[in-house]
Amino acid sequence: MNSLSLKVERINDILKETINSIEINKNEITEIVEHAREEVNKIKAELSNIKKQVEKVIEEVDLLEIEEKKSKAYLANISKNFRIYTEDDIKIAYDRANEARIKLYLKREEEKNLIERRKEQELRLKSAIKVYKKAERVRKSVSVVTEYLRGNLDDIILTVDHLNKKQALGIKIIEAQEIERERLARDIHDGPAQSMANILIKAEICERLMEIDKEKSREELQNLKAIVRTTLSDLRKTIYDLRPMSLDDLGLVPTIERYIHNFTKHTGVPIEFNVIGNVINLNPAIETSLFRIVQESLNNIFKHAKATEASVNLEYSPNRLNLLIIDNGIGFDVDEVETYNNDSMGGFGLISIRERVELLGGKMEIKSNIGEGTKIIIYIILPEEEN
Repeated sequence: MNSLSLKVERINDILKETINSIEINKNEITEIVEHAREEVNKIKAELSNIKKQVEKVIEEVDLLEIEEKKSKAYLANISKNFRIYTEDDIKIAYDRANEARIKLYLKREEEKNLIERRKEQELRLKSAIKVYKKAERVRKSVSVVTEYLRGNLDDIILTVDHLNKKQALGIKIIEAQEIERERLARDIHDGPAQSMANILIKAEICERLMEIDKEKSREELQNLKAIVRTTLSDLRKTIYDLRPMSLDDLGLVPTIERYIHNFTKHTGVPIEFNVIGNVINLNPAIETSLFRIVQESLNNIFKHAKATEASVNLEYSPNRLNLLIIDNGIGFDVDEVETYNNDSMGGFGLISIRERVELLGGKMEIKSNIGEGTKIIIYIILPEEEN
């Protein structure tokens, strides 16, 4: 069996393993979808029950308002004609009016609480439906991918030569993923995990001091609050590093603007951000990759370029997207750095940027000389559905 046949067989095995892995994940996603659907139905049933309670309480409030008005009118009538009524009659009328007032007050409070519960339940339902729809879309996407792989297995095998050329790139991607996972695990261990342990210790101290020294207990509670705030900030930073939520909520441009604002605030390096053309919503994978490219480029500027200013220029055109990042830093020898990238794990993070660009089917050009700053020029052809 020649080398090409071995490679084809190996690719075939990899594809089958990939399909099996996707099928397993597909089953797990299906379970998530079913759980989300059950949660939606459960909340709907609870909301329906609360609405019925609200309707019932409103009717009772209306009846009690009528009863209170009658009791007030009766008491007023007795007060005007107190000479013809006994003291017991007056007391009974007063007690009846007071009882009607109290009943109405309590029932109105019940109505108010039920309405608040209804609002909370409606928000829960809205959130649950959103989660369910997202899970359903993921399940459909996975199904499409699975069917595509099964239906195009022969066509995929024909791309062995192309895949061989991408082998080194694939290895770099896996290495980058493992490095990122290691960094994330370290960040969680050194940050939130340590803080949570500290919170537990502080909570136990507060519990013991509650009955011994209330003033000291109050101080420890203040310390505990500060630790919780720091932990929350660390968790938010970790989540943001994984994937900025604003990419889904606001889109690419506002997310880059926010990152540049925080970057300048943290590093003191002013960054000018320019957007040219009509902004369009891109595929989430494209927007995420573009954000990571900007993020990695600005980190390089801060760590290596010694720049005093930089600019990020994003241009939308009908069928392609252009990204230009410029700094006035110390620059470098492009040939030397790219040779270093090819022979080792990569310098200045440029290999990571280039990998992302190539995965998007784009092209990247670097212009730099020592002492003359750096320009990174990226062109990405947009898929038809983005046009």
